[in-house]
Amino acid sequence: MDRLKPAVSVVALAVVTLGLTGLACAAEKSMEKAEAPSAGTVNISSPVDGAKLPGSSAKIVFDVTAAPKAEHVHVYVDGDEVGRLHELKGSYSVDKLAVGKHWLCIRVVDKGHTPIGAEKCVGVTVGNIPPMGY
Repeated sequence: MDRLKPAVSVVALAVVTLGLTGLACAAEKSMEKAEAPSAGTVNISSPVDGAKLPGSSAKIVFDVTAAPKAEHVHVYVDGDEVGRLHELKGSYSVDKLAVGKHWLCIRVVDKGHTPIGAEKCVGVTVGNIPPMGY
């Protein structure tokens, strides 16, 4: 019977360890739920990602949903701010885009112009760029 005591102790330790692991996993899941509220989402309905634009302009059509701190949006082309709109739904026209690939982005900001985390970008190609062929 004395030979069984170490085996029982090992089993008891394993049960305690697994129990604590389970509690740790439950605590992690609880913390995930307690994270900061959603910053909202941005939808760009036009142009679509990967669009090929025939001219040198683009009309970005967007809407922002479920963004509690959202006050307005900033518009970016290739990382450079090109406009500010005090609306959370609407459109913005970008003119004089050079031939080539561009990133068009909408970033949601608060009253102090601080990004709240919600943004969306689409990649577009302007003009007729033939394949390189190599």
